[in-house]
Amino acid sequence: MSDWNSAELAAIDADGELRVAAHRPDGTLRTPRIVWHVVVDDHLYIRSVRGTDGAWYRGVQRTGTGQIDSGGIRTDVTFVRDDSHDDAIDAAYRAKYGDGSAVDHITAPAARATTLRVEPA
Repeated sequence: MSDWNSAELAAIDADGELRVAAHRPDGTLRTPRIVWHVVVDDHLYIRSVRGTDGAWYRGVQRTGTGQIDSGGIRTDVTFVRDDSHDDAIDAAYRAKYGDGSAVDHITAPAARATTLRVEPA
């Protein structure tokens, strides 16, 4: 595992959306899906607004690897389940995206159960 450099993380964080595509078992990429993302304590996090039923999330669970594209950064990544910062992640989602119903969904228990830390491969 390597860490994001500060320029990469800042570029990704500044973008409002992130495209995520999981690797299939044969190494090819699934169709990218747009998700919301936040940075907390110098780590990148994403969640499935549909909880474990989200198609992209199910794909990520199969291999644990994929690719992201955001802020001009396209790179291979690994996905690590991490619920250690859920309250801070909720606050970061509210700060970045506001207090509307979409944020209520991404901070709901079903979405919190899918919190993934995204690490460069």
